[in-house]
Amino acid sequence: MCYNPSYCWILGLSLGPFFTQRDRKQQRVPKTITQLYSYYIYNILKNHGREIESPRDVLLKAGEMAFTGVSEKKIVFRNGDLIKYNLQPSQFLSGFMMELLERDDSAQSVVYTFPHLTIQEFVAALARFLTPDPGDIRKLLSEAHSKEDGRFEIFLRFVVGLSSSQSARPLEEFLGPFLHQTICGVIDWVKEKVEGQIGKTESETGKRNLLNTFHYLFESQNKTLARVTVGSMETLTFSGLRLTPIDCAVLSHVIGLCDTIKHLDLQKCSIQCEGLQRLGPALHKCQVLRLGSNKLGDSGVKLLSEALRNPHCKIQELELCDNDLTNSCIKDLSSALRTNRSLTGLDLSNNKLGNSAVKLPSEALRNPDCKIQKLGLSLNQFCPNGKRNLESLRESRPGLRVEI
Repeated sequence: MCYNPSYCWILGLSLGPFFTQRDRKQQRVPKTITQLYSYYIYNILKNHGREIESPRDVLLKAGEMAFTGVSEKKIVFRNGDLIKYNLQPSQFLSGFMMELLERDDSAQSVVYTFPHLTIQEFVAALARFLTPDPGDIRKLLSEAHSKEDGRFEIFLRFVVGLSSSQSARPLEEFLGPFLHQTICGVIDWVKEKVEGQIGKTESETGKRNLLNTFHYLFESQNKTLARVTVGSMETLTFSGLRLTPIDCAVLSHVIGLCDTIKHLDLQKCSIQCEGLQRLGPALHKCQVLRLGSNKLGDSGVKLLSEALRNPHCKIQELELCDNDLTNSCIKDLSSALRTNRSLTGLDLSNNKLGNSAVKLPSEALRNPDCKIQKLGLSLNQFCPNGKRNLESLRESRPGLRVEI
């Protein structure tokens, strides 16, 4: 609330009715940001739409003004802007624009702004999606995508999200049906962008661009589109790119629609335990999982242990070096190793593990069903006794490589 009160206000207005109104409790709670904002605008249309003759026209005009603002990085509008787009102050318009009193040395005047930049971006996306000529949508998307300063990043996600029936459904009651041609044009554009970006992750820019296309897939909620574009993808590398919890949720959604990810590299992505929690439902589908230097802590290992216990777990190599792990996490990890039948390599190097961390994994590793052949424990805090125990373990199990 302190960090971003305006966004919390939007969340409350949009989600509140799903938990307080009987007719909404049977509906699906919004899953994407586009769906959330669709209900935000729906509530304005429902509560204030009867106050003017054509709420659709007013919304489209406001959207054109909003789009110009996004294009020019402009968030404050004056009376001249309203006149230019044939808009007049009204209770309906005040539903998604605020009036502010601006003062200078000699006079004061009224200016207008959206309560939050994301509302401006959504209204702009909605107006462009409902443009009379659906043939223009791909050109619009390509031009917006070509701007490399990020001004259209959220706008593009909203346009793609509006191709989802769940986003369109509440708005169609007041704005009419969304054109099928426009929806198809958006889907074709997303398909082209995803296919063009896969495999181009050598640079940080390439990784960021691929992540943005994954956000498009998530907002679209089009599982068929996702499976066609990323279903056979085998390698994902985002190492060194900072991932937010939302990025992790989007990544989990995409991985969940893939057959098998042979290699997922998330080293130094700053995902921490919160991001790992979002990734959790899909991690068992990865064969090689690199999570080094992410400050996961012991609670992160607890989440990973759940993935290792999954009967469909495919993880063969797991890298957890430099994650501030202590002896406290070993019990959960050892319990998972007793039942896991896929893991062959485990790297716990450069953590804070001590001698007491040796006993439990030793028991698990002596299990004849355990498949681990390589165990990395270098740069930890073992005393001579702990190292001797590890040497003994290495001798008792032929083929096991223990790095200490």
